[in-house]
Amino acid sequence: MQNLITEHLDIWTAAHKTRSTAGRGSNNKLDLVGIKKLRELILELAVRGKLVPQDSRDEPASELLKKVSAEKAKLIKEGKIKKEKSLPEITDEEKPFELPEKWKYIRLGTGFTLMSGTTFEKERELESGEYLYVKVGDMNLPNNEMEIKTSSRFVDPFEKEKRSLIPSGSIVFPKRGGAIATNKKRYVREEIFVDLNVMAITPYTGIILEYAMLWLSGIDLALLNSGTSVPQINNKDIEPLLFPLPPLSEQHRIVAKVDELMAFCDQLEQTQSDNIVAHAQLVEALLATLSNSSDHNELQNNWQRIAAHFDTLFTTEHSIDQLKQTILQLAVMGKLVPQNPNDEPANELLKKIATEKAQLIKEGKIKKEKPLPEITDEEKPFELPSGWEWERFSSVANSRLGKMLDKAKNSGEMKPYLRNTNVQWGLIELDDIKEMKLEESELSEFKLEYGDLLICEGGYPGRCAIWKHKTIEMYFQKALHRARAYSGVISEYLQLCLFNDLNTGGLDKYISGATIQHFTGDKLDRYVIPIAPSEEQHRIVTKVDELMALCDTLKTNLQNAQTTQLALADALVEQAVN
Repeated sequence: MQNLITEHLDIWTAAHKTRSTAGRGSNNKLDLVGIKKLRELILELAVRGKLVPQDSRDEPASELLKKVSAEKAKLIKEGKIKKEKSLPEITDEEKPFELPEKWKYIRLGTGFTLMSGTTFEKERELESGEYLYVKVGDMNLPNNEMEIKTSSRFVDPFEKEKRSLIPSGSIVFPKRGGAIATNKKRYVREEIFVDLNVMAITPYTGIILEYAMLWLSGIDLALLNSGTSVPQINNKDIEPLLFPLPPLSEQHRIVAKVDELMAFCDQLEQTQSDNIVAHAQLVEALLATLSNSSDHNELQNNWQRIAAHFDTLFTTEHSIDQLKQTILQLAVMGKLVPQNPNDEPANELLKKIATEKAQLIKEGKIKKEKPLPEITDEEKPFELPSGWEWERFSSVANSRLGKMLDKAKNSGEMKPYLRNTNVQWGLIELDDIKEMKLEESELSEFKLEYGDLLICEGGYPGRCAIWKHKTIEMYFQKALHRARAYSGVISEYLQLCLFNDLNTGGLDKYISGATIQHFTGDKLDRYVIPIAPSEEQHRIVTKVDELMALCDTLKTNLQNAQTTQLALADALVEQAVN
Protein backbone atom coordinates (compact mmCIF):
# COMPACT_ATOMS: atom_id res chain seq x y z
CA MET A 1 0.00 0.00 0.00
CA GLN A 2 2.86 2.35 0.86
CA ASN A 3 4.32 1.76 -2.61
CA LEU A 4 0.93 2.38 -4.21
CA ILE A 5 0.89 5.82 -2.59
CA THR A 6 4.50 6.88 -3.05
CA GLU A 7 5.01 5.55 -6.58
CA HIS A 8 1.92 7.38 -7.83
CA LEU A 9 2.06 10.45 -5.60
CA ASP A 10 1.86 12.76 -8.62
CA ILE A 11 -1.47 11.20 -9.69
CA TRP A 12 -3.07 11.36 -6.22
CA THR A 13 -2.07 15.01 -5.72
CA ALA A 14 -2.70 16.20 -9.30
CA ALA A 15 -6.20 14.75 -9.55
CA HIS A 16 -8.45 17.64 -8.52
CA LYS A 17 -11.35 19.62 -9.87
CA THR A 18 -12.66 23.13 -9.36
CA ARG A 19 -15.79 23.48 -7.28
CA SER A 20 -18.66 25.02 -9.17
CA THR A 21 -19.09 28.73 -8.52
CA ALA A 22 -21.84 31.21 -9.13
CA GLY A 23 -21.67 34.97 -9.35
CA ARG A 24 -18.71 37.29 -9.46
CA GLY A 25 -15.23 35.90 -9.87
CA SER A 26 -13.91 32.60 -8.58
CA ASN A 27 -13.70 31.24 -5.07
CA ASN A 28 -10.38 29.55 -5.85
CA LYS A 29 -11.58 26.33 -4.19
CA LEU A 30 -10.30 23.03 -5.48
CA ASP A 31 -11.61 19.64 -4.52
CA LEU A 32 -8.56 17.42 -3.99
CA VAL A 33 -10.35 14.46 -5.54
CA GLY A 34 -7.24 12.32 -5.90
CA ILE A 35 -6.46 12.43 -2.18
CA LYS A 36 -10.14 11.84 -1.41
CA LYS A 37 -10.07 8.73 -3.63
CA LEU A 38 -6.89 7.61 -1.87
CA ARG A 39 -8.65 7.85 1.50
CA GLU A 40 -11.57 5.83 0.16
CA LEU A 41 -9.17 3.25 -1.27
CA ILE A 42 -7.41 2.85 2.09
CA LEU A 43 -10.76 2.12 3.78
CA GLU A 44 -11.78 -0.26 0.97
CA LEU A 45 -8.53 -2.24 1.18
CA ALA A 46 -8.80 -2.30 4.98
CA VAL A 47 -12.14 -4.14 4.99
CA ARG A 48 -11.07 -6.47 2.15
CA GLY A 49 -8.05 -7.74 4.06
CA LYS A 50 -5.57 -6.20 1.60
CA LEU A 51 -4.14 -3.41 3.72
CA VAL A 52 -1.88 -5.35 6.10
CA PRO A 53 -0.33 -8.84 5.79
CA GLN A 54 -2.11 -11.76 7.42
CA ASP A 55 -0.36 -13.55 10.31
CA SER A 56 -0.64 -17.34 10.50
CA ARG A 57 -0.50 -17.10 14.32
CA ASP A 58 -3.74 -15.07 14.51
CA GLU A 59 -6.77 -16.77 16.03
CA PRO A 60 -9.33 -17.06 13.18
CA ALA A 61 -12.55 -15.04 13.15
CA SER A 62 -14.56 -18.27 13.58
CA GLU A 63 -13.17 -18.51 17.14
CA LEU A 64 -14.20 -14.90 17.76
CA LEU A 65 -17.75 -15.81 16.78
CA LYS A 66 -17.86 -18.57 19.38
CA LYS A 67 -16.96 -16.01 22.05
CA VAL A 68 -19.61 -13.61 20.68
CA SER A 69 -22.24 -16.39 20.91
CA ALA A 70 -21.22 -17.16 24.49
CA GLU A 71 -21.42 -13.46 25.43
CA LYS A 72 -24.87 -13.12 23.85
CA ALA A 73 -26.16 -16.24 25.64
CA LYS A 74 -24.96 -14.84 28.96
CA LEU A 75 -26.64 -11.44 28.33
CA ILE A 76 -29.91 -13.14 27.33
CA LYS A 77 -29.81 -15.26 30.48
CA GLU A 78 -29.25 -12.12 32.59
CA GLY A 79 -32.20 -10.41 30.83
CA LYS A 80 -30.00 -7.61 29.48
CA ILE A 81 -30.86 -8.35 25.84
CA LYS A 82 -33.70 -10.21 24.15
CA LYS A 83 -33.23 -13.39 22.19
CA GLU A 84 -33.00 -12.32 18.57
CA LYS A 85 -34.69 -13.80 15.55
CA SER A 86 -32.49 -15.99 13.42
CA LEU A 87 -30.89 -14.18 10.50
CA PRO A 88 -30.71 -15.92 7.10
CA GLU A 89 -27.62 -17.88 6.14
CA ILE A 90 -25.11 -15.97 3.99
CA THR A 91 -25.07 -17.23 0.42
CA ASP A 92 -22.08 -17.08 -1.95
CA GLU A 93 -24.07 -14.79 -4.26
CA GLU A 94 -24.31 -12.16 -1.51
CA LYS A 95 -20.59 -11.93 -0.87
CA PRO A 96 -19.27 -8.81 -2.67
CA PHE A 97 -15.63 -9.98 -2.62
CA GLU A 98 -13.50 -12.86 -1.40
CA LEU A 99 -12.04 -12.60 2.10
CA PRO A 100 -8.67 -13.83 3.38
CA GLU A 101 -8.55 -17.32 4.84
CA LYS A 102 -9.04 -16.48 8.53
CA TRP A 103 -11.72 -13.82 7.95
CA LYS A 104 -15.44 -14.47 7.97
CA TYR A 105 -18.58 -12.74 6.73
CA ILE A 106 -21.25 -12.22 9.39
CA ARG A 107 -24.56 -10.39 9.44
CA LEU A 108 -24.40 -7.07 11.27
CA GLY A 109 -27.08 -8.31 13.66
CA THR A 110 -24.81 -11.21 14.62
CA GLY A 111 -21.88 -9.10 15.79
CA PHE A 112 -23.65 -5.97 17.05
CA THR A 113 -26.57 -4.91 19.20
CA LEU A 114 -28.84 -2.30 17.63
CA MET A 115 -30.67 0.34 19.62
CA SER A 116 -32.90 3.24 18.70
CA GLY A 117 -33.44 6.28 20.87
CA THR A 118 -36.15 7.28 23.28
CA THR A 119 -38.34 10.31 23.93
CA PHE A 120 -38.43 12.53 27.01
CA GLU A 121 -41.17 15.05 27.75
CA LYS A 122 -40.18 18.52 26.58
CA GLU A 123 -40.16 19.89 30.14
CA ARG A 124 -37.62 17.22 31.15
CA GLU A 125 -35.08 18.37 28.57
CA LEU A 126 -32.54 20.41 30.57
CA GLU A 127 -29.73 22.85 29.88
CA SER A 128 -27.51 20.76 32.17
CA GLY A 129 -27.99 17.38 33.78
CA GLU A 130 -26.66 13.88 34.43
CA TYR A 131 -26.66 12.58 30.82
CA LEU A 132 -26.35 14.09 27.36
CA TYR A 133 -29.60 13.87 25.37
CA VAL A 134 -28.40 13.81 21.77
CA LYS A 135 -30.43 14.69 18.69
CA VAL A 136 -29.34 14.55 15.05
CA GLY A 137 -28.53 18.28 14.97
CA ASP A 138 -26.14 17.84 17.90
CA MET A 139 -23.82 15.83 15.64
CA ASN A 140 -22.93 19.17 14.00
CA LEU A 141 -21.90 20.87 17.25
CA PRO A 142 -18.24 21.91 17.66
CA ASN A 143 -16.12 19.05 19.09
CA ASN A 144 -18.68 16.49 17.88
CA GLU A 145 -17.09 16.00 14.46
CA MET A 146 -15.82 12.50 15.32
CA GLU A 147 -17.17 11.66 18.76
CA ILE A 148 -20.21 12.80 20.78
CA LYS A 149 -18.77 15.03 23.49
CA THR A 150 -21.56 17.54 24.00
CA SER A 151 -25.22 18.21 23.22
CA SER A 152 -27.74 21.04 23.34
CA ARG A 153 -29.94 19.27 25.92
CA PHE A 154 -29.47 17.03 28.99
CA VAL A 155 -31.72 14.72 31.04
CA ASP A 156 -31.92 13.32 34.57
CA PRO A 157 -33.52 9.91 33.94
CA PHE A 158 -35.50 7.69 36.28
CA GLU A 159 -33.81 4.40 37.11
CA LYS A 160 -35.97 2.32 34.76
CA GLU A 161 -35.28 4.74 31.90
CA LYS A 162 -31.56 3.95 32.08
CA ARG A 163 -32.33 0.78 30.13
CA SER A 164 -32.45 3.07 27.07
CA LEU A 165 -28.91 4.37 27.61
CA ILE A 166 -26.62 4.02 24.61
CA PRO A 167 -23.56 2.26 26.03
CA SER A 168 -20.00 3.49 25.78
CA GLY A 169 -18.24 1.90 22.82
CA SER A 170 -21.06 2.50 20.32
CA ILE A 171 -21.52 4.31 17.01
CA VAL A 172 -24.56 6.52 16.40
CA PHE A 173 -26.06 7.81 13.14
CA PRO A 174 -29.33 9.37 11.88
CA LYS A 175 -32.12 6.86 11.26
CA ARG A 176 -35.01 9.10 10.21
CA GLY A 177 -35.46 12.11 7.92
CA GLY A 178 -33.29 13.84 5.36
CA ALA A 179 -30.29 13.71 7.73
CA ILE A 180 -29.81 10.04 6.73
CA ALA A 181 -28.33 11.25 3.43
CA THR A 182 -25.63 13.24 5.28
CA ASN A 183 -24.05 9.93 6.35
CA LYS A 184 -22.96 11.26 9.75
CA LYS A 185 -21.44 8.62 12.01
CA ARG A 186 -20.11 9.44 15.49
CA TYR A 187 -18.33 7.49 18.23
CA VAL A 188 -19.93 7.22 21.68
CA ARG A 189 -17.29 6.95 24.43
CA GLU A 190 -19.56 7.69 27.42
CA GLU A 191 -23.15 6.61 28.07
CA ILE A 192 -25.71 8.94 26.47
CA PHE A 193 -29.38 9.11 25.57
CA VAL A 194 -30.46 9.73 21.98
CA ASP A 195 -33.86 10.64 20.54
CA LEU A 196 -36.00 8.55 18.19
CA ASN A 197 -34.28 9.92 15.08
CA VAL A 198 -30.95 8.32 16.04
CA MET A 199 -29.79 4.69 15.92
CA ALA A 200 -26.79 3.11 17.66
CA ILE A 201 -24.80 -0.04 16.96
CA THR A 202 -22.59 -1.59 19.65
CA PRO A 203 -20.11 -4.37 18.83
CA TYR A 204 -19.77 -7.45 20.99
CA THR A 205 -16.44 -8.38 22.55
CA GLY A 206 -13.90 -9.24 19.87
CA ILE A 207 -14.96 -6.56 17.39
CA ILE A 208 -12.95 -3.37 17.77
CA LEU A 209 -15.06 -0.21 17.64
CA GLU A 210 -12.56 1.62 15.40
CA TYR A 211 -12.56 -1.24 12.90
CA ALA A 212 -16.37 -1.19 12.90
CA MET A 213 -16.23 2.55 12.11
CA LEU A 214 -13.85 1.90 9.18
CA TRP A 215 -16.40 -0.49 7.72
CA LEU A 216 -19.38 1.75 8.46
CA SER A 217 -17.61 4.72 6.82
CA GLY A 218 -17.94 2.92 3.50
CA ILE A 219 -21.69 2.34 3.91
CA ASP A 220 -24.06 4.85 2.27
CA LEU A 221 -26.88 5.12 4.78
CA ALA A 222 -29.18 6.71 2.19
CA LEU A 223 -29.24 3.39 0.29
CA LEU A 224 -30.65 1.63 3.38
CA ASN A 225 -33.71 3.87 3.51
CA SER A 226 -36.95 1.88 3.67
CA GLY A 227 -39.23 4.85 4.31
CA THR A 228 -41.65 6.27 1.77
CA SER A 229 -42.51 9.91 2.26
CA VAL A 230 -40.14 10.15 5.25
CA PRO A 231 -36.74 8.43 4.86
CA GLN A 232 -36.13 5.90 7.62
CA ILE A 233 -33.74 3.10 8.59
CA ASN A 234 -35.19 0.23 10.62
CA ASN A 235 -33.51 -2.77 12.24
CA LYS A 236 -34.64 -4.99 9.36
CA ASP A 237 -32.73 -2.72 6.97
CA ILE A 238 -29.41 -2.85 8.79
CA GLU A 239 -29.30 -6.21 10.60
CA PRO A 240 -28.81 -8.28 7.38
CA LEU A 241 -25.82 -6.21 6.16
CA LEU A 242 -22.67 -8.25 5.57
CA PHE A 243 -19.77 -7.37 7.88
CA PRO A 244 -16.26 -8.67 6.98
CA LEU A 245 -14.80 -9.86 10.29
CA PRO A 246 -10.99 -10.26 10.59
CA PRO A 247 -9.10 -11.95 13.43
CA LEU A 248 -8.86 -9.70 16.50
CA SER A 249 -5.09 -9.15 16.16
CA GLU A 250 -5.49 -8.17 12.52
CA GLN A 251 -8.23 -5.69 13.43
CA HIS A 252 -5.69 -3.93 15.64
CA ARG A 253 -3.08 -3.93 12.86
CA ILE A 254 -5.63 -2.60 10.33
CA VAL A 255 -6.74 0.26 12.60
CA ALA A 256 -3.10 1.23 13.32
CA LYS A 257 -2.22 1.19 9.59
CA VAL A 258 -5.31 3.20 8.61
CA ASP A 259 -4.45 5.83 11.26
CA GLU A 260 -0.91 6.02 9.88
CA LEU A 261 -2.03 6.33 6.24
CA MET A 262 -4.79 8.84 7.03
CA ALA A 263 -2.23 11.01 8.82
CA PHE A 264 -0.10 10.82 5.68
CA CYS A 265 -3.14 11.85 3.60
CA ASP A 266 -3.64 14.79 5.97
CA GLN A 267 -0.06 15.89 5.29
CA LEU A 268 -0.55 15.49 1.55
CA GLU A 269 -3.75 17.52 1.69
CA GLN A 270 -2.17 20.30 3.76
CA THR A 271 0.88 20.49 1.51
CA GLN A 272 -1.28 20.57 -1.61
CA SER A 273 -3.57 23.23 -0.11
CA ASP A 274 -0.55 25.35 0.87
CA ASN A 275 0.88 24.97 -2.64
CA ILE A 276 -2.43 26.06 -4.19
CA VAL A 277 -2.61 29.15 -1.97
CA ALA A 278 1.04 30.04 -2.65
CA HIS A 279 0.54 29.55 -6.39
CA ALA A 280 -2.54 31.80 -6.39
CA GLN A 281 -0.66 34.52 -4.48
CA LEU A 282 2.27 34.32 -6.90
CA VAL A 283 0.00 34.63 -9.94
CA GLU A 284 -1.84 37.53 -8.34
CA ALA A 285 1.41 39.36 -7.55
CA LEU A 286 2.82 38.87 -11.06
CA LEU A 287 -0.40 39.93 -12.76
CA ALA A 288 -0.44 43.04 -10.56
CA THR A 289 2.83 44.09 -12.20
CA LEU A 290 0.93 44.17 -15.50
CA SER A 291 -1.88 46.35 -14.12
CA ASN A 292 0.68 48.66 -12.52
CA SER A 293 2.61 49.16 -15.78
CA SER A 294 2.84 52.84 -16.64
CA ASP A 295 2.17 52.33 -20.35
CA HIS A 296 1.95 49.69 -23.07
CA ASN A 297 5.74 49.53 -23.51
CA GLU A 298 6.35 48.78 -19.82
CA LEU A 299 3.52 46.28 -19.99
CA GLN A 300 5.31 44.43 -22.79
CA ASN A 301 8.48 44.16 -20.66
CA ASN A 302 6.58 42.92 -17.62
CA TRP A 303 4.67 40.45 -19.77
CA GLN A 304 7.89 38.89 -21.05
CA ARG A 305 8.83 37.90 -17.49
CA ILE A 306 5.45 36.20 -17.03
CA ALA A 307 5.50 34.58 -20.47
CA ALA A 308 8.80 32.86 -19.64
CA HIS A 309 6.99 30.88 -16.91
CA PHE A 310 3.54 30.71 -18.50
CA ASP A 311 3.28 26.90 -18.35
CA THR A 312 3.87 26.80 -14.59
CA LEU A 313 1.83 29.88 -13.68
CA PHE A 314 -1.49 29.27 -15.42
CA THR A 315 -2.19 25.72 -14.29
CA THR A 316 -5.51 26.21 -12.45
CA GLU A 317 -8.89 27.57 -13.49
CA HIS A 318 -8.54 30.29 -10.87
CA SER A 319 -5.21 31.49 -12.31
CA ILE A 320 -6.73 31.59 -15.81
CA ASP A 321 -9.71 33.56 -14.46
CA GLN A 322 -7.24 35.97 -12.84
CA LEU A 323 -5.52 36.36 -16.21
CA LYS A 324 -8.86 37.09 -17.89
CA GLN A 325 -9.66 39.74 -15.31
CA THR A 326 -6.24 41.33 -15.75
CA ILE A 327 -6.85 41.51 -19.51
CA LEU A 328 -10.12 43.35 -18.89
CA GLN A 329 -8.46 45.70 -16.42
CA LEU A 330 -5.63 46.50 -18.83
CA ALA A 331 -8.17 47.06 -21.62
CA VAL A 332 -10.14 49.74 -19.80
CA MET A 333 -6.97 51.37 -18.42
CA GLY A 334 -5.65 51.92 -21.96
CA LYS A 335 -2.64 49.63 -21.46
CA LEU A 336 -3.61 46.60 -23.53
CA VAL A 337 -2.88 48.04 -26.97
CA PRO A 338 -0.54 50.88 -27.94
CA GLN A 339 -2.00 54.35 -28.41
CA ASN A 340 -1.88 55.84 -31.90
CA PRO A 341 -1.16 59.60 -31.91
CA ASN A 342 -3.10 59.84 -35.18
CA ASP A 343 -6.35 58.69 -33.49
CA GLU A 344 -8.99 61.36 -33.05
CA PRO A 345 -9.06 62.02 -29.27
CA ALA A 346 -12.09 61.08 -27.20
CA ASN A 347 -13.01 64.73 -26.49
CA GLU A 348 -13.61 65.24 -30.22
CA LEU A 349 -15.73 62.08 -30.26
CA LEU A 350 -17.80 63.44 -27.35
CA LYS A 351 -18.40 66.72 -29.22
CA LYS A 352 -19.80 64.76 -32.18
CA ILE A 353 -21.99 62.71 -29.85
CA ALA A 354 -23.36 65.92 -28.30
CA THR A 355 -24.31 67.17 -31.79
CA GLU A 356 -25.90 63.79 -32.60
CA LYS A 357 -27.93 63.83 -29.37
CA ALA A 358 -29.16 67.37 -30.03
CA GLN A 359 -30.41 66.28 -33.47
CA LEU A 360 -32.15 63.17 -32.04
CA ILE A 361 -33.86 65.31 -29.39
CA LYS A 362 -34.96 67.78 -32.07
CA GLU A 363 -36.43 64.91 -34.10
CA GLY A 364 -38.24 63.56 -31.02
CA LYS A 365 -36.36 60.22 -31.14
CA ILE A 366 -34.92 60.60 -27.63
CA LYS A 367 -35.88 62.73 -24.66
CA LYS A 368 -33.80 65.58 -23.34
CA GLU A 369 -32.07 64.31 -20.21
CA LYS A 370 -31.53 66.14 -16.95
CA PRO A 371 -28.00 67.52 -16.51
CA LEU A 372 -25.80 65.16 -14.50
CA PRO A 373 -23.14 66.34 -12.01
CA GLU A 374 -19.53 66.82 -13.06
CA ILE A 375 -17.30 63.78 -12.51
CA THR A 376 -15.21 64.24 -9.38
CA ASP A 377 -11.61 63.07 -8.90
CA GLU A 378 -12.89 60.54 -6.33
CA GLU A 379 -14.97 58.86 -9.06
CA LYS A 380 -11.90 58.27 -11.23
CA PRO A 381 -10.24 55.01 -10.10
CA PHE A 382 -7.10 55.41 -12.22
CA GLU A 383 -5.33 57.82 -14.56
CA LEU A 384 -6.17 57.63 -18.25
CA PRO A 385 -3.81 57.85 -21.23
CA SER A 386 -3.66 60.98 -23.30
CA GLY A 387 -6.63 61.18 -25.66
CA TRP A 388 -9.03 59.32 -23.28
CA GLU A 389 -11.83 60.89 -21.23
CA TRP A 390 -13.94 59.94 -18.21
CA GLU A 391 -17.67 60.16 -19.03
CA ARG A 392 -20.99 59.15 -17.57
CA PHE A 393 -22.77 56.30 -19.32
CA SER A 394 -25.68 58.44 -20.50
CA SER A 395 -23.24 60.67 -22.39
CA VAL A 396 -22.23 57.85 -24.74
CA ALA A 397 -25.33 55.61 -24.88
CA ASN A 398 -29.09 56.08 -24.74
CA SER A 399 -30.68 53.58 -22.37
CA ARG A 400 -34.19 52.71 -21.29
CA LEU A 401 -36.00 49.97 -19.38
CA GLY A 402 -38.09 47.42 -21.21
CA LYS A 403 -41.84 46.90 -21.38
CA MET A 404 -43.78 46.23 -18.19
CA LEU A 405 -45.40 42.80 -18.39
CA ASP A 406 -49.19 43.13 -18.15
CA LYS A 407 -50.90 39.71 -18.17
CA ALA A 408 -54.35 41.26 -17.99
CA LYS A 409 -53.85 43.20 -21.21
CA ASN A 410 -56.37 42.16 -23.89
CA SER A 411 -55.30 44.26 -26.85
CA GLY A 412 -52.13 44.21 -28.92
CA GLU A 413 -50.12 41.66 -30.86
CA MET A 414 -48.22 38.78 -29.24
CA LYS A 415 -44.46 39.37 -29.55
CA PRO A 416 -41.39 37.48 -28.25
CA TYR A 417 -39.41 39.21 -25.52
CA LEU A 418 -36.23 38.72 -23.48
CA ARG A 419 -36.05 38.49 -19.67
CA ASN A 420 -32.97 38.91 -17.50
CA THR A 421 -32.66 35.09 -17.38
CA ASN A 422 -32.05 35.15 -21.14
CA VAL A 423 -29.14 37.57 -20.71
CA GLN A 424 -26.05 35.73 -19.46
CA TRP A 425 -22.36 36.71 -19.42
CA GLY A 426 -21.79 37.98 -22.96
CA LEU A 427 -24.41 35.55 -24.27
CA ILE A 428 -28.12 35.77 -25.02
CA GLU A 429 -29.91 32.45 -24.63
CA LEU A 430 -32.95 31.91 -26.86
CA ASP A 431 -34.00 28.48 -25.55
CA ASP A 432 -36.86 29.76 -23.39
CA ILE A 433 -38.56 32.77 -24.97
CA LYS A 434 -41.90 34.10 -23.66
CA GLU A 435 -44.42 36.31 -25.46
CA MET A 436 -46.43 39.37 -24.43
CA LYS A 437 -48.91 41.73 -26.07
CA LEU A 438 -47.60 44.97 -27.51
CA GLU A 439 -49.62 47.84 -28.99
CA GLU A 440 -48.70 49.14 -32.45
CA SER A 441 -47.34 52.32 -30.84
CA GLU A 442 -45.02 50.29 -28.60
CA LEU A 443 -43.37 48.16 -31.26
CA SER A 444 -40.61 50.55 -32.30
CA GLU A 445 -40.04 51.63 -28.70
CA PHE A 446 -39.25 48.14 -27.37
CA LYS A 447 -37.89 46.41 -30.46
CA LEU A 448 -34.24 45.38 -30.36
CA GLU A 449 -31.78 46.42 -33.03
CA TYR A 450 -28.53 44.71 -33.95
CA GLY A 451 -25.78 45.87 -31.58
CA ASP A 452 -28.07 46.85 -28.68
CA LEU A 453 -26.47 46.18 -25.29
CA LEU A 454 -28.86 44.51 -22.82
CA ILE A 455 -28.05 45.04 -19.13
CA CYS A 456 -29.78 43.25 -16.24
CA GLU A 457 -31.60 45.68 -13.96
CA GLY A 458 -32.22 42.97 -11.33
CA GLY A 459 -31.43 39.29 -10.89
CA TYR A 460 -27.71 39.77 -11.36
CA PRO A 461 -27.53 43.57 -11.82
CA GLY A 462 -25.04 44.64 -14.48
CA ARG A 463 -24.74 41.28 -16.23
CA CYS A 464 -24.95 42.09 -19.92
CA ALA A 465 -24.83 40.81 -23.49
CA ILE A 466 -25.18 42.23 -26.99
CA TRP A 467 -28.09 41.47 -29.35
CA LYS A 468 -26.43 40.24 -32.55
CA HIS A 469 -29.34 38.94 -34.61
CA LYS A 470 -30.39 40.83 -37.73
CA THR A 471 -33.26 38.59 -38.83
CA ILE A 472 -34.93 37.69 -35.48
CA GLU A 473 -37.66 40.02 -34.26
CA MET A 474 -37.27 40.50 -30.51
CA TYR A 475 -38.43 42.82 -27.72
CA PHE A 476 -37.37 43.24 -24.10
CA GLN A 477 -39.02 43.29 -20.69
CA LYS A 478 -38.72 45.80 -17.84
CA ALA A 479 -36.11 43.69 -16.02
CA LEU A 480 -33.60 44.76 -18.71
CA HIS A 481 -32.00 48.02 -19.77
CA ARG A 482 -31.43 48.44 -23.48
CA ALA A 483 -28.38 50.63 -24.11
CA ARG A 484 -27.89 51.92 -27.64
CA ALA A 485 -24.44 53.43 -28.16
CA TYR A 486 -24.07 56.71 -30.03
CA SER A 487 -21.89 56.94 -33.14
CA GLY A 488 -18.21 56.34 -32.49
CA VAL A 489 -18.83 54.15 -29.41
CA ILE A 490 -19.14 50.40 -29.79
CA SER A 491 -21.31 48.18 -27.59
CA GLU A 492 -18.53 45.62 -27.20
CA TYR A 493 -16.37 48.26 -25.51
CA LEU A 494 -19.16 49.26 -23.11
CA GLN A 495 -19.65 45.57 -22.31
CA LEU A 496 -15.93 45.26 -21.41
CA CYS A 497 -16.29 48.17 -18.98
CA LEU A 498 -19.29 46.55 -17.29
CA PHE A 499 -17.61 43.14 -17.08
CA ASN A 500 -14.50 44.66 -15.53
CA ASP A 501 -16.39 46.70 -12.93
CA LEU A 502 -18.66 43.77 -12.06
CA ASN A 503 -15.63 41.57 -11.35
CA THR A 504 -13.63 44.18 -9.43
CA GLY A 505 -16.57 45.55 -7.44
CA GLY A 506 -16.39 48.92 -9.17
CA LEU A 507 -20.09 48.65 -10.01
CA ASP A 508 -21.15 48.01 -6.40
CA LYS A 509 -21.67 51.68 -5.60
CA TYR A 510 -24.26 51.90 -8.37
CA ILE A 511 -26.25 48.87 -7.16
CA SER A 512 -29.05 49.53 -4.66
CA GLY A 513 -30.83 47.12 -2.32
CA ALA A 514 -29.52 44.54 0.15
CA THR A 515 -31.50 41.32 -0.29
CA ILE A 516 -32.94 42.16 -3.71
CA GLN A 517 -30.50 44.26 -5.71
CA HIS A 518 -31.23 46.65 -8.59
CA PHE A 519 -29.25 48.64 -11.13
CA THR A 520 -31.72 51.44 -11.68
CA GLY A 521 -31.89 53.68 -14.75
CA ASP A 522 -30.65 56.78 -12.95
CA LYS A 523 -27.68 54.84 -11.53
CA LEU A 524 -26.85 53.46 -14.96
CA ASP A 525 -26.92 57.00 -16.36
CA ARG A 526 -24.46 58.14 -13.65
CA TYR A 527 -22.12 55.17 -14.13
CA VAL A 528 -18.61 56.54 -14.89
CA ILE A 529 -16.57 54.83 -17.60
CA PRO A 530 -13.26 55.53 -19.41
CA ILE A 531 -13.85 56.48 -23.05
CA ALA A 532 -11.11 55.64 -25.54
CA PRO A 533 -10.78 57.13 -29.04
CA SER A 534 -13.11 55.32 -31.41
CA GLU A 535 -10.31 53.62 -33.36
CA GLU A 536 -8.67 52.41 -30.16
CA GLN A 537 -11.97 50.96 -28.92
CA HIS A 538 -11.97 48.69 -31.98
CA ARG A 539 -8.34 47.66 -31.40
CA ILE A 540 -9.04 46.96 -27.73
CA VAL A 541 -12.11 44.80 -28.46
CA THR A 542 -10.22 42.83 -31.12
CA LYS A 543 -7.27 42.19 -28.79
CA VAL A 544 -9.53 41.21 -25.87
CA ASP A 545 -11.44 38.75 -28.07
CA GLU A 546 -8.16 37.23 -29.22
CA LEU A 547 -6.74 36.87 -25.69
CA MET A 548 -10.00 35.59 -24.19
CA ALA A 549 -10.13 32.88 -26.86
CA LEU A 550 -6.61 31.84 -25.88
CA CYS A 551 -7.64 31.73 -22.21
CA ASP A 552 -10.67 29.60 -23.08
CA THR A 553 -8.45 27.19 -25.00
CA LEU A 554 -6.07 27.08 -22.05
CA LYS A 555 -8.96 26.31 -19.68
CA THR A 556 -10.31 23.57 -21.97
CA ASN A 557 -6.88 21.95 -22.13
CA LEU A 558 -6.63 22.18 -18.35
CA GLN A 559 -10.05 20.57 -17.87
CA ASN A 560 -9.08 17.78 -20.27
CA ALA A 561 -5.88 17.23 -18.29
CA GLN A 562 -7.87 17.14 -15.03
CA THR A 563 -10.22 14.57 -16.55
CA THR A 564 -7.20 12.46 -17.50
CA GLN A 565 -5.75 12.72 -13.98
CA LEU A 566 -9.09 11.68 -12.47
CA ALA A 567 -9.26 8.72 -14.85
CA LEU A 568 -5.73 7.69 -13.82
CA ALA A 569 -6.70 7.90 -10.14
CA ASP A 570 -9.78 5.75 -10.84
CA ALA A 571 -7.60 3.24 -12.69
CA LEU A 572 -5.23 3.02 -9.72
CA VAL A 573 -8.17 2.38 -7.39
CA GLU A 574 -9.54 -0.29 -9.71
CA GLN A 575 -6.14 -1.96 -9.97
CA ALA A 576 -5.58 -1.93 -6.21
CA VAL A 577 -9.01 -3.28 -5.32
CA ASN A 578 -9.03 -6.06 -7.92
